[in-house]
Amino acid sequence: MSVYLLIIVGLVVGLAIGYFVGQNLMKKNLANQEEEANKSAQEIIKNAKNNAENIKKDKMLEAKEHFLKLKSEFDEDVNARKNTLNQNEQKIRTLQQQATQQVEQNNKLQAELTNKVGKLEEQIELANKKREEAEKMHQQQVSQLEKIANLTAEQAKQQLVDALKQEAETKASSFIKQSIEEAKLSATKEAKKIVIETIQRTAAEQAIENCVSVFNIESDEIKGKIIGREGRNIRALEAATGVEIIVDDTPEAIVISSFDPVRREVARLSMHRLVQDGRIHPARIEEIVNKTRKDIDNEVIEIGERTVIDLGIHGLHPELIKMVGRMRFRSSYGQNLLQHSREVAKLCATMAAEMGLNVKLAKRAGLLHDIGKVNQEESDLPHAILGMEMAKKYKEHPEVINAIGAHHDEIEMTCLIAPIIQVCDAISGSRPGARREMMESYARRLRDLEDLALSFKGVEKCYAIQAGRELRVIVDAEHITDDEANMMSFNISQRIEKEMQYPGQIKVCVIREMRSVAYAK
Repeated sequence: MSVYLLIIVGLVVGLAIGYFVGQNLMKKNLANQEEEANKSAQEIIKNAKNNAENIKKDKMLEAKEHFLKLKSEFDEDVNARKNTLNQNEQKIRTLQQQATQQVEQNNKLQAELTNKVGKLEEQIELANKKREEAEKMHQQQVSQLEKIANLTAEQAKQQLVDALKQEAETKASSFIKQSIEEAKLSATKEAKKIVIETIQRTAAEQAIENCVSVFNIESDEIKGKIIGREGRNIRALEAATGVEIIVDDTPEAIVISSFDPVRREVARLSMHRLVQDGRIHPARIEEIVNKTRKDIDNEVIEIGERTVIDLGIHGLHPELIKMVGRMRFRSSYGQNLLQHSREVAKLCATMAAEMGLNVKLAKRAGLLHDIGKVNQEESDLPHAILGMEMAKKYKEHPEVINAIGAHHDEIEMTCLIAPIIQVCDAISGSRPGARREMMESYARRLRDLEDLALSFKGVEKCYAIQAGRELRVIVDAEHITDDEANMMSFNISQRIEKEMQYPGQIKVCVIREMRSVAYAK
């Protein structure tokens, strides 16, 4: 046990000695570290002070430079302002000098004006004196003349008036005789003109082709149904279709007259359907006319497709096919336009084959050469140019476009197909040029009449009938009163007189019809 105690005591003593020795070493190390830290801190402080001094010097230099820069800029600004002020002062001085000069000139002018006014006043006084003297002289002369003539002024005036009346009566009588003779001459001219127009109307083929369609009926009893009570059915038909329906003594026939062949066809088919149906009244008439218009549009497309298939033409635009169908209802100088175009296409194909050219392009150009005539939009351009623009719009071949535009020498020919189209057009339609101009100007005059009336506010429909001798205008009853309708007919007639040229006279008929509609549900 004593040995263990000795060992334990030795260990404790060793530990105590080691602890004290470690504490002394640690104290020495801490003291050394503290001295080193103080040295490094002093060095850092010293370096910081040096850096701060350097930075301070740099900033002071920068501040001085900035100050000098600002001062120079300020001096320049001040100098510039001084210069502008000096310039403004010089301008003000010049303006003041000019103003003083102007004032002096004004004063001089005012003095001159006062002098002139004074002279004018003196002249006016002299003129008044002279006028008074002239009046006195006139009175003296009048009194002397009265003494010489033994007449007063009133009596002399009366004698002069009587003499002028007698002279006027003689001249009026001679003028009346001359007017009567001129009226006789003009009457003979008008009579000759009427006779010539009557003779021209005997050209039945041309007139019927262009203006008239005949609707055949089984019996004359149907005429009464078509006319209706007090003519309401025939008025509704004419208002809905825009044609003139002539019911006369011709047995089993009703004449439909209009310059537009599509309107005539719509009216003819509508009357055919109404007669078959048996129910003829204004509401039914409007319904049938609208259906017929739609059927005509479909028929136009079918006719165009059949024509294209018959001629073996492929890849034609649908709008061009529709225009080809419209040719069926258009006459060209007494000849159906579709038949004329088909004939030209066949002639062109034959001629192109003989010359070794492209047969398909020639046939295509021959069919489309007159599509400008069926253009629905009004234009002042020739039909050849219109057709060329339409073909260009629907991307036809350049040779076809040139052939359409050049077939009346409107543009220069640039391909061999163009003269072929021109020659075949002349072969198919050898017509006198005068009739062509008459027919085109006639149709254009009727369209211009309708367009003029449609330009008035409140006009719903307008139809030129009786070969342009009557203009039938249908107005909106809700917006146009009876008095306004009367005034509108007068205004339209005045505009026609001022803006258009036409033979004879034109009757303007404005129709205002009130309708009240209600539905029972």
